[in-house]
Order: sequence, then C-alpha cells, then structure tokens
Amino acid sequence: MNDKRTGPTTGDGSEEGGGREERDHREWLTARFEEERGQLRAVAYRMLGSLSEADDAVQETWLRLNRSGAHGVENLGGWLTTVVGRVCLDQLRTRRARREDPLEPAVHVPEPVVGPAAGVDPEQEALLADSVGLALLVVLEALSPAERLAFVLHDMFAVPFDEIAPIVGRTPAAARQLASRARRRVQDAVPPPDTDPARQHEVVDAFLAASRAGDFEGLLAVLDPEVVLRVDGGAAARGATKLVRGAAAVVEQALFYARFVPAGRPALVNGAPGLVTLRNGRLFSVMGFTVAHGKIVEIDVLADPVRLARLDLSGVEG
Repeated sequence: MNDKRTGPTTGDGSEEGGGREERDHREWLTARFEEERGQLRAVAYRMLGSLSEADDAVQETWLRLNRSGAHGVENLGGWLTTVVGRVCLDQLRTRRARREDPLEPAVHVPEPVVGPAAGVDPEQEALLADSVGLALLVVLEALSPAERLAFVLHDMFAVPFDEIAPIVGRTPAAARQLASRARRRVQDAVPPPDTDPARQHEVVDAFLAASRAGDFEGLLAVLDPEVVLRVDGGAAARGATKLVRGAAAVVEQALFYARFVPAGRPALVNGAPGLVTLRNGRLFSVMGFTVAHGKIVEIDVLADPVRLARLDLSGVEG
C-alpha cells in the first residue's frame, strides 16, 4: 500500500526541512521589508502627494513581495523601489482619469505632512532636506505620471535610468528625457526655498501678525509681488476653492480670512512653517508657506474636510 501521508518528514529534502527554509526565508523577507519601509513610504509620498495613498502603495508592495517571494533577487531594496514605483504609476494613471470628471475641484493641494512646530521629526527633516514642500508637490501633480516617476526615482532617489525604463515602458534614453523634461518644469515653477528655518519662521510670523492686525502694508512687505495663493476646498466645498495671483489680491484674501488666524496653531508643514486652523473646535484648514529670498512666494491651503480627516495631526491638535 502506498503511503500518502502529507505531514512533516525528516531527512534531506524533507517537507520539514523545506518548510523550515521557507519560514526562515519569509521571516527574512519581513525583516528586510521593514528595513525598507521608510524609504518606500518616502518614494510613494513624493509620487502621490498623499500619505494615506502612500501607505496603501507600500502595503500593496508588501503583498506583491509576499506573493512572489523574491527568490533570486540580489538587490531587494532596489527591487522593492521599482515595485512601489509601478504601484504608484498605476495609481497616478487612475487618478488622472478620475480627475477628468468636471465635478472635481479645479485647484488641487496635495495632502501635507504636518508636525508640531517645536522640534523636527525624521520625516519632516527629510522633507526639509529635499525641499519637498507643497509648492514642489503641486508642480509634480502637473507632470504626466511617467514624467513624475522618472523625476522622483532618478532625481530624488538616484535610481538608474536602466531600472526606470522598464517601469514606464520606455528605453533608458527616453526615460532620461522624461526626467529632464520634468526637471525643467520644476525648476521653472518652483524657486529654491530659503534654507534657514529661523528666517522662514520670521517671515511667516510677520505675515500672521500683519493678518491679525489688518496691516495691509505689513502684508505687502512680506509677500513676493508674484505670490500665489491656492485653496483646495474639495468637491463638497467648491466655492471655497480658489487660485489667487499677485500680492495685492492675496492681501485682500488674507485680510478676509484674518478672523480665523487667532484660532490657528503653528505647525511644520512639509518641513516648513505652517498653520493648522480650527473652527468651532474642529480642524478647518492646514496652511503651508513657501519662503524664497525672504518673501512668501506661495501659500497652499488644504480645506477639504474629507482629506483633512485623513491627516495625522497628533502633537498639533492637542
């Protein structure tokens, strides 16, 4: 009679030995993935401009790793980076198709990373070091998905074009052109922000003080003549969504919203000075400032209640 038992056996090549090796491999994969999680989240946030979507992309990357087992992969970190890149590329393409809906707001402010004003955590430090402010993320939103991927992976994470090319379905030379085109658009649209945090805080504090005081001239003094104010109220509050250009027009808006400033709490928004505003005890908006050459060149306000609800404001709201 043939023995059809399927339980563990012993000896070389046994099920018990093979099972142990597989378990060891899975444990190793889990440990290595956790080592790479921060890097993958950083890539996904710069690709998607949303921490909640970035976390979803990282989770999908883990599922793909778990399914494949990554046997024979020599550079697991590089492999994971390309996988999360593919996941993000798919999400960007889906998002672009969705935004063709006329009900979507015309102005889009990415979801910021918000932290307490006192002290900078590692995530905020990385955003500050890479100058990944809201102004940059807004420009990245305007790129094609392939341009954004090539720029983020190569310029921010030094991924070779040979590895980027298969993700976007192009040759390495074409991938290089994608990154170059994106780089030019970023450089043309986003002035390099001031690198001195103290100077940034000084300028933003002066803006907020002038807003509280209704000081028209004081506001003009800290705004770049070509300053841009971008407010994203979301689909439910499209009337609050607006794009305002020019110092005089932005001053008018600042004076209009000045009544909310006293309820605001200083915060770090993508590594730069910002303001979390409460209204009737509830989160009303998150405001980020871009300071360049001692002037505010961009103010980005997220007031979409749906996306505000997804933000982690621990240490700021309390």
